[in-house]
Amino acid sequence: MTADSPVPELLARARAAQAEYERFDQAQVDDVVAAIAWTILEPERNRYLSERAVEDTGLGDVDDKFRKNYRKTLGLLRDLTGAPSVGVISEDAEKGIIEIARPVGVVGAITPSTNPVATPTNKVMNALKGRNAIILAPSPRGEAVCGELVDLFQQALKKVGAPQALVQKLPRPINKADTETLMKTVDLVVATGSQNNIHSAYSSGTPAVGVGAGNVSVIVDETADLNEAAQKIIASKIFDNATSCSSENSVVALGSVYDDLVAALESQGAKLLTADEQEKLQQLMWPDGKLNSGVIARPARQIAQMAEIDCSAASDVKVLLVQESQTGTAYPFSGEKLCPVLTLYRAEDFDGALAQVADIYAYQGAGHSVGIHTADDARAMQIAMELPTCRVIVNQAHCFATGGSFDNALPFSLSMGCGSWGGNSISENMNYRHYLNTVRVVRSIPAQEVSPEELLGDYWARHGK
Repeated sequence: MTADSPVPELLARARAAQAEYERFDQAQVDDVVAAIAWTILEPERNRYLSERAVEDTGLGDVDDKFRKNYRKTLGLLRDLTGAPSVGVISEDAEKGIIEIARPVGVVGAITPSTNPVATPTNKVMNALKGRNAIILAPSPRGEAVCGELVDLFQQALKKVGAPQALVQKLPRPINKADTETLMKTVDLVVATGSQNNIHSAYSSGTPAVGVGAGNVSVIVDETADLNEAAQKIIASKIFDNATSCSSENSVVALGSVYDDLVAALESQGAKLLTADEQEKLQQLMWPDGKLNSGVIARPARQIAQMAEIDCSAASDVKVLLVQESQTGTAYPFSGEKLCPVLTLYRAEDFDGALAQVADIYAYQGAGHSVGIHTADDARAMQIAMELPTCRVIVNQAHCFATGGSFDNALPFSLSMGCGSWGGNSISENMNYRHYLNTVRVVRSIPAQEVSPEELLGDYWARHGK
């Protein structure tokens, strides 16, 4: 820690605020959460913050940011409304166990430039639901809008009589040293963003919840409604110019429907590149082996112009399609692209599709999620049993479904745990329960003793003693 580090002062204010906030009852806490949610849900503020997010970061689309901020915040508020997070949250008289929710203390939150409003809001609401304080460490690219967001949150906290220092951020300029000091001195780190940030969080010495890399693959089989699948894939891929880690990056189509699926995707605004065009695009996107930040979250037509790909014959180019058969660093289209570029793979049968996704995830994206468009329910179960994935998204637009949706039961979140496959400590959507300590009061109950014969009788009968 440097002598002039701002972290100790921020932490002292946060601890004082959290000590006061810990005395709030459930109704008061829920008012605090509602105040934060309304900060984003109020249309004029949401529109302003969406515009500022794109202006500050240069990433994404204002209208899509507006929809994302609204949908993610409203969905999370729905999840949190009525959820117990103060005092006794569960009591099982038969087992003699009472569960009590307690705060973790001060949370340090690492947030990305791709979602500089939605992700901090999600983390702030979850942290405050558990009576914690939170200090945000935004990406330098999204620091300015994050500062405005925190100012608005503090005004909302004041309105409901809560300490304003419950929500703070690192001051500018955001730097690695301050972020690392924050992670080492808070009580819990929640990290979303680059894998470097996630690894730093896990190695900070502080309990940490991090999430894995995206690189979503989606299988389209011979039973799928191809027009519906294409519509959902394109809608998901172009949303916010593909800033979401849940955007489709590869589509693995069975050979019997491959050409028809390409035609369906083209009807939705996709452009299938020639081999020469694909080579130009690769040179633009990975000029030195690393993804060119200049293409991230840019519209497809703009990326095509940058790569000198002629799109004059197409009235509307929404997604650039490339064809691939290999995976790994030598085949960069097999990885995450964070822009409206979609990679197509052909598989001869469903087992081949599973093997292709496994190869892709051996390179990048293991643990996150796999999509499938199918009329065969058994195939989703086969994916869940065989592939390294924590979520199987069935017949849905992937980026709208993975982080929670009003038509599925996943918790609303912008941070998807990827389990051990993705190097994470959780395999579910990060939610308010990860921001709580749970204390258990345990009382004696009538003994439930058993004998070895009761437990091992069947085993002995089959294998002997």
